[in-house]
Amino acid sequence: MIGNIARRVLTRTKHMGDGFLGSAARSASAASESAVNLDSFDPTQVQLLEEQCILVDEQDRVLGSGSKKDCHLMTNINKGLLHRAFSVFLFNSKDELLLQQRSDAKITFPGRFTNTCCSHPLYVADELEETDATGVKKAAQRRLFIELGIDPKEVPLESIRYLTRILYKAPSDSVWGENEVDYILFVQKDVRVKPNPNEVKESLYLAREDMLPFITSLEAQGQVITPWFKLVVENFLFKWWDNLHSLEKFEDHQKIHRLTEKRA
Repeated sequence: MIGNIARRVLTRTKHMGDGFLGSAARSASAASESAVNLDSFDPTQVQLLEEQCILVDEQDRVLGSGSKKDCHLMTNINKGLLHRAFSVFLFNSKDELLLQQRSDAKITFPGRFTNTCCSHPLYVADELEETDATGVKKAAQRRLFIELGIDPKEVPLESIRYLTRILYKAPSDSVWGENEVDYILFVQKDVRVKPNPNEVKESLYLAREDMLPFITSLEAQGQVITPWFKLVVENFLFKWWDNLHSLEKFEDHQKIHRLTEKRA
């Protein structure tokens, strides 16, 4: 599988020379085969490391596939391995945002509060479909059901609004982390939530005026929100929240907001 990654990446990036993308793909095999001890992790979450993510370049052009494990090892991330992801922000009819606390079983960023749902589309035909970000939206439906028990019928594709993309990199610890082109998806629907305890420790709705006090209270307890959620909060969330019923003016499908540099 890693050999296929290297061939796809190198074919797509010949014009770039021996750049960081080709180097990352060639290095992924060594990192994947290195001794990463998974014994202490939840077996369900370990099994999910075999999922095939969509490798992309910094312009979000598809390069091939890579396992979830390979995509989240800092050894590969620091060589430039980048994958496609999405972040869902689901609001109810009261304009309250649904947050989740990630399960302690999660391998990356366990126990942290974050937006409604954060995951990645898979390297399969349905989730590779790029017109109107349909593949990413289908992946969002899939993960909303897996994580929060939200029936896909309650969040039809036409209810999922693709706003824009961000690019960021963040370590979870010395071994695991994220390096993503992250699609920002907004939904406003009243849904039934039945969290999967292997994925979600807690879920809650927050009003706009309660968001910053909530984050401050977490920090006072020594907790931090996920890095991608923090970047969205700091750069975009409140102006989008103030315009939930006129979000079309914020849609930007051309620009990828590079927010990695804003991290400490």
